[in-house]
Amino acid sequence: MLLERRSLAYFIPNTFTALNMACGFIAILYAFHGEFYKACMFIVLGAIFDSVDGRIARLTNTQSSFGEQFDSLSDLVSFGVSPAIVYYFRFLADAGRAGMVACFFFMLCGALRLARFNANIDKNKSDYFQGLPIPGGATAVISLIFLSFNFPEIISMKFLTVCYLFFYAALMISSIPFPSFKKSEWVKNHKKHVFLGILLILCTLFIYEEIMIPVIITFYVIASLVYWMTHLKKFQGIFDWSDETEIEHK
Repeated sequence: MLLERRSLAYFIPNTFTALNMACGFIAILYAFHGEFYKACMFIVLGAIFDSVDGRIARLTNTQSSFGEQFDSLSDLVSFGVSPAIVYYFRFLADAGRAGMVACFFFMLCGALRLARFNANIDKNKSDYFQGLPIPGGATAVISLIFLSFNFPEIISMKFLTVCYLFFYAALMISSIPFPSFKKSEWVKNHKKHVFLGILLILCTLFIYEEIMIPVIITFYVIASLVYWMTHLKKFQGIFDWSDETEIEHK
């Protein structure tokens, strides 16, 4: 009986991981039919499932190497392949080989980002991600698609859409630190304010998702880049994996 309960505990987080992958697959299908809003919303739903599976695994103490690899494969489908295909059909289907290369480059950088994360998963003990996480890159991609619903002239700006894709692809494979907030002292000391802020963001997302999703990811990226550029000494050597000791942040 105890063994059955343990097996069920392992099954639950992997179910959410599978649901994440399913959302990416469904988004691709909707992209083929030109239903880009639904495609983008399924990618958003996949991100929600992705945030849940890891938390459940930690709560039930069912983290495993299998779960980590399965999660990465799911992320590659939902946040690498899926947004690249949706973006291609929305903006670059008539851009020829340049459009194909740009979308493939985004997917490739997403795969490299996940591979690097897995390779260093036991070493990374900081409060920062090495490069923009792939769900963040996917969110940035669908953000421009959301904006194009209200500003359809974006569709004709091929140079802008290609550069935008390359920019976020490059951020994923960069070594720029992006805050994870998992061990943030400020968050721990201001739980009530953080909760109210999250609640406000969720309410605005529910009402104005086509505007708020681009605003949130853009603010996160710009704020992270500004903080990195103004605190270069603080982050020097933060991702130097040759040193096994944890880097202290002061």
